[in-house]
Amino acid sequence: MPVTDDEIREKYLERAIRELNTLTRELQACPHCPRGNLMPVLGSGHPQADIMLLKHSAVPSEIEEGVAFYGRSGSALMKSLKRLSIDPLAVYGTLCVKCPLSDVSLADFACVARVVEELAIVQPKIVVVMGAEALAALEEMDIPLARELQPRLGEIQSLTPTIDALYVPNIDESLDEQDAKRAFWAAFRMLGEWYSAQPPY
Repeated sequence: MPVTDDEIREKYLERAIRELNTLTRELQACPHCPRGNLMPVLGSGHPQADIMLLKHSAVPSEIEEGVAFYGRSGSALMKSLKRLSIDPLAVYGTLCVKCPLSDVSLADFACVARVVEELAIVQPKIVVVMGAEALAALEEMDIPLARELQPRLGEIQSLTPTIDALYVPNIDESLDEQDAKRAFWAAFRMLGEWYSAQPPY
């Protein structure tokens, strides 16, 4: 009996879940960053999301829960995704610096570069890069066939032949002040246009 598209997708999803679970265990056992007995802040969302949100480092609520985009930034993003008619199940969020450090410059770059593994596992169609620090970290990573991204807010760029990128302000710095909120929204809403133009499965 021939294998259906649904069965193929199911197999790919199972593999992505296995690989993310393996990555989680490796991150939890990693000795490189001086995080003491605190656990790393892990990515969250669909293991084969079309959209990957990438922030540089964690805020206290994320450190407390051990999950990226937990707290105010996550709530604000859920509202923004709803406004743009983007299915939250199409999204995966992660951090460059996964270890909770008082000084993020102490993060081992080999650990930061684990984002490359997440990209390979999730295989998003677009990465939303949040803030200058995340953009700089992404530029240093050895992503196969990657092009240099420009710090142009709200512009869809090509990261690799199969992955687009959208550069937006850091969500954590955009929550309290009206001008900052407006600047974030002006850039982020381009994701809605990109998403609505994607062909259906």
